[in-house]
Amino acid sequence: MPREFAAREGDKAVFDALIEARDRFGDKEILEDQDRKPLTYTGLIRAAFVLGRKIAAMTEPGERVGVLLPSSAGVCVTFYSLHAFGRTPVMLNFTSGARNVKAAIKAAGVNKVLSAKRFVDQAKLEDLTDAIETVAEVVWLDDVRKTIGLGDKVFGLMAGMFPKQFRTPVKPDDAGVILFTSGSFGAPKGVFLSQSNLVSNCAQVAQHIDLNPNWVVFNPLPTFHCFGLTGGVLLPMLTGMKAFQYPSPLHAKQIVELLPEVKASIVFATDTFLNQWARVAGPDDFRTLEFVVAGAEKVRDETYHLFNTKFHGLKLLEGYGATEAAPVVAVNHPDRNRPGTVGQMLPGMEWRVEPVPGIPEGGRLYLRGPNVMAGYLSPDDPETVEPLEGGWHDTGDIVDVDEEDYVAILGRAKRFAKIGGEMVSLTAVERLASAVWPESRHAVVAVPDTRKGERLVLVTDRTDADVARLAAWAKDHGAPELAVPKKIMRVPEVPVLGTGKTDYVSIQRMAETDARAA
Repeated sequence: MPREFAAREGDKAVFDALIEARDRFGDKEILEDQDRKPLTYTGLIRAAFVLGRKIAAMTEPGERVGVLLPSSAGVCVTFYSLHAFGRTPVMLNFTSGARNVKAAIKAAGVNKVLSAKRFVDQAKLEDLTDAIETVAEVVWLDDVRKTIGLGDKVFGLMAGMFPKQFRTPVKPDDAGVILFTSGSFGAPKGVFLSQSNLVSNCAQVAQHIDLNPNWVVFNPLPTFHCFGLTGGVLLPMLTGMKAFQYPSPLHAKQIVELLPEVKASIVFATDTFLNQWARVAGPDDFRTLEFVVAGAEKVRDETYHLFNTKFHGLKLLEGYGATEAAPVVAVNHPDRNRPGTVGQMLPGMEWRVEPVPGIPEGGRLYLRGPNVMAGYLSPDDPETVEPLEGGWHDTGDIVDVDEEDYVAILGRAKRFAKIGGEMVSLTAVERLASAVWPESRHAVVAVPDTRKGERLVLVTDRTDADVARLAAWAKDHGAPELAVPKKIMRVPEVPVLGTGKTDYVSIQRMAETDARAA
């Protein structure tokens, strides 16, 4: 049974939740980025009203508006400015390529995309914005800000004092954001998250872990990724913590230098990025951190080892989520951390685990709760949301949940191969490769095989990887021979998405092309 959660905690609109947070925690500094111009709650609310008024003049009530911006104070202000006037942010993944971005714009029914010339110039995204302009109007926020006059500032001043009188009222069930799934295993899908889904997930996390309002959350994850949006923006601001935004998780050296400087207490990241940072960090660079939360992909044993040995046992808490769940489903607790699991289910989560033929352990995970989406956008009509049957979301993940509600991820339903009639977990095979070569990155996919149905292909950046080493390790440790890939593709770099997740779509394509050429 799910742990109890007061539904009323999340039964509110996003902008109203921000206003209530100011009332509860006082007008403290709540937002900062690398420009080092911090905003208080009131400063953020005023800025949102001033910018939102401009955006409202060029959009319709309830309109879905694209946002193409990096993690920054600017994207936070833009997100709340849309909420202040009842518009719906559609967060666009600028790392996914022009074709996927244009498809997302069409799928969400977006007519205008908000971006910034400074960002596009620095990130060299001119070709992307040119492509976007063939399907939607790009509105440059740099130009919009130049039109802000005295009247707008006076409006912002008054709205900051009486925000509930000035904001456009919306219902908790109204759209809070449109996000797109990562596309790790296929085409991205549009996810309709309500206002209540977002606020509820923040409340669930806060009930699960006691968060100190004096802490600083360092967020290097993009806000087009739900982990970055909810964990790095909404959660800190709605619980009184300061949110420090950084535009890219790839800047390992800059990040490890910045963490102690901004007195970061919590960092949200993926295993890929945490591993990179840990390699370049000195033992004291993480000294201000209370704990680190890793999600979106499995944490490797090597990463746990780095944190335990190099950083005096700094707590690395693995969690589990899905865009469809806004996103946090389960996460380890600083005082109840069980490496190898993704922690306990959050309060208010309902779940069921259904057996999968051929897979003896665990089962397919279904979720329901206040944070679970209303549904996916219909591919045929942007205005239609395809509801979940009975409110249950099929995660497609194979998991095991123990009697204390700790969750162990065994793999994706799609991440099993049938070899000689036996089901083999591709995730387990990746773990085998990681055990042999822990410092390298590996991905395993299956391609058709005329003799055994499917065969395994290991794609790795380990230049001297060979089948014999894998087979020897498997034999010594009792792993089945079926779990040893007979084909290895050595690559300079294993493809990853902008979120840090392994890009299995590209890897599958590589393996199938190689198989056809053989």
